Formats: sequence, structure tokens, C-alpha cells
Amino acid sequence: MADMTPIDRLEADHPEVDAIFACICDLNGVMRGKRLPVDQIGKIRAGGLRMPLSLLGLDVWGEDVEGSDLVFDTGDADGICEHTGRALSLVNWTARPTALAQLWVRQEDGRPFMGDPRRALAAVVDRFAELGLTPVVATELEFYIVDPSADMPQPPRSPVTGKRLDSDSALSLDELQHFDGMLNEIYDGCRAQDIPADAAISENGAGQFEINFNHVADPLKAADDAVLFKRLVRGVARKHGFAATFMAKPYGDRAGSGMHVHMSLVDGEGRNAFDDGGDQGTPLLRHAVAGMLRTMQENALVFAPHENSYRRLLPGAHAPAAVAWGYENRTVAIRIPGGSPKARRIEHRVAGADANPYLVLASMLGAALLGMENEWEPPDPVEGDAYSMRLDRLPPDWASAIDAFSAGRHVPEIYAGRLIRMFEQGKRQELRRFTRHVTDFEYHSYLETV
Repeated sequence: MADMTPIDRLEADHPEVDAIFACICDLNGVMRGKRLPVDQIGKIRAGGLRMPLSLLGLDVWGEDVEGSDLVFDTGDADGICEHTGRALSLVNWTARPTALAQLWVRQEDGRPFMGDPRRALAAVVDRFAELGLTPVVATELEFYIVDPSADMPQPPRSPVTGKRLDSDSALSLDELQHFDGMLNEIYDGCRAQDIPADAAISENGAGQFEINFNHVADPLKAADDAVLFKRLVRGVARKHGFAATFMAKPYGDRAGSGMHVHMSLVDGEGRNAFDDGGDQGTPLLRHAVAGMLRTMQENALVFAPHENSYRRLLPGAHAPAAVAWGYENRTVAIRIPGGSPKARRIEHRVAGADANPYLVLASMLGAALLGMENEWEPPDPVEGDAYSMRLDRLPPDWASAIDAFSAGRHVPEIYAGRLIRMFEQGKRQELRRFTRHVTDFEYHSYLETV
């Protein structure tokens, strides 16, 4: 049994599974792929599945990007889909037993396709390995449970009282207990899919929850876990009569949802390379922080990739929109948590829950690597309320973030040109469509007034 592949183990241990979802993850963090009857699992094993390379660069509505060379110059060529090696994930919210296989893409000539976000993260991790270092990461994901019966989101009704949630009750035990059945099934799904879920918290918004994940010495697995978790939560929520959203700001007057990432480095001897035995951390930690700060503005599009993302980053919204760092300070973008020096780490607090986990980790770790390689030094750490200080800030809106990413000096040092073009083209197409769309609020404000 020890030398069985993950596909072999699924066939041996779960003969009840009758269908496989074979999926790749696009640049928006959306899983796309095919449903195969289980007797076709050999195609996944042999790397015989093919999907268009352009699938990875679709816009958020699943439409081709106008002018993309992947579509028009190459005739919409296929890529070769390979299994990532992760155990197939059992899906526990569908009517019949199914499983999900995570794939990533190679080109016809066998080279990795660097427009694949998982490939982009793998390339950054490989650069750490060349230095004898292993990133150890953990994510924290916030999301809202909402009532699916209306077009606009509204808080759900409690399964216990039947009353709609109407208050922001941070760390409410009652709210956790009212949704106990759904949360238990989410944890069951995490165990079945080898997602290392840790603590669950009732967050600041009505119907908002946060689930933290244990640290793993494998950034690819951590990103896989986050992608699978988001799909799991949506599926289980639907099964319980709710909807789940990872939008950065589903309510204008309630807290936004973020994806915080904790990161440390382990050297070849298994030691934390950020641990200096005290509270400050090693020079390597400061270099990593400097890299994250210096590249944060041009990578903002990765951390806040959608129109709605920038509502979370508005002044006064209590999200870290300033380019700053500090020790035990939750008002800054880069926080160094306290505690034992053995656990010294960096917490990156910028990304929204709507961001692509592979790209978030690639941008964060790639920036840290640049800071370490160049021995950059950060400015002084911020003490006190960073929200009220005059500091360099992230781009104020989506259009500015797209321009900053496109022109970013250090972006090509993290990402391949192919991915940069695909991501920029997709975001500009989405922006054009949003720009042409007139909202109900605009009609209400202006139609018969001006």
C-alpha cells in the first residue's frame, strides 16, 4: 500500500465514488475542468487530459479575453493536464459520491506552462530550495454565510432561533453554536480532504466566520488547501440552505473578509531562520519584510484583484491599506506577531478572501526572496495607529492597481511574462465591463435628480 499512488488509493479505499471532477485553477482562483465517470480515471493517471491553455486566463465571468494571444495567435491551443500528486479530494455535499483531482498544466513540448498560477508559485518555492530554505506558511480565511433567497446578500437566519442575524458580534460563542451543524460538516470535509483546519471564530460581521489553518512546510499544499476549502465551504453551505461568499466586501457597512498569511523560513538544519532568540527577529526577517513592503504597491492587484476588493481597503474600513510594518500591531500591512522566538514569523495582512491563494503566496514569498537576495532594509516599524498616520498607501482603486502591476519594476522578477500579460489583460477586460455598467444606486441618486 505504501507505494500506491493517490489515484490507486482512491480506487482501493473508495469504490463507491462514481465520478471525478478533474480541475485546474485559473488566475481568478476559480476551479475549471471536466467531470469524468470513474472508469475514465486512467486518463488522469496517464496525464492524458487536455484543456485549452486559455482556460487559465478567462475573465471572472468565464469569457475569453479579447486580444489574448492564447486564443487568437495560437488557435486556442491545448495544454497537457497532469495530476499534482495530491490525494483526490472526496466531495461530501453532492447527491452521489464524487471526488476532485487537482491538475496543473504543461505545454505540448513538455515545459511547464507559466501562465498557470500553481506553476508560478512552484517556481518561487524552487528558488528558496536553491538557497537551502523552506517556507512554512499558514492562512486564515474569512467568509460570510448569507441568505440565498434574495439577489442582494443579507445575513442568514439562525438554524436555532429562526431569527435573522442583525448584529456584529465578534468571537460570539452563541453564533458558532447556532451554526454548529454546518461547521461540523465543514470540519469533516477538511479531514476527508487533508485540509489542516484549526480554530473557527465568529468574526466581526453578522454571519461572518474565520477558520485558521495549521502551518505547513509546503506552500503549494497551503495554497491547494485554501482553494479546496473555499469550494468545500460553498458546497456545504448550499447543503444546509445557505450561501457562502468570499467577496472582500459583501456589505458596505460591515467588516470585509481577508486572507491573512503567516510565513517563516526553515533552514537545512530545521531551524527557524527568523529566530534570533529575542523579540526583533534576524536580519533575514527584516530583509524579507523590506521586500514585501517595496513590492506591495505593484503587487496590490494580486492581493485585491476585483472591483469589490477596493471597498475593503478604503480609509476607515479597518483594513491595512498603508505600506507599513510593525511588531504586534494589527493596523499595519505586515505584522510581526509576539510569542516564543522559536515561532517568530511574518503575518501578511493585505490580501482579501477573494484573492487567488497561489498568486498571493507567490507575490508574498517572491517579494521576501527579493528582499533577502538584495539585503534590503525596511523603514522603522510603526508604533500606534497606522490608520491615522501619513504613510505610503496601496493604489486607491482597481484601475490604478492594474497600471501599477503592469508597470511594476519587480513584478517580472517574480512572475513570467506570460502570466503578467494574461493577468493584466483579464483585469482590463473586467474593468471595461464594470465601467460600462450603471448601478441601481446611480439610478436612484441621479435619474430624476440632476
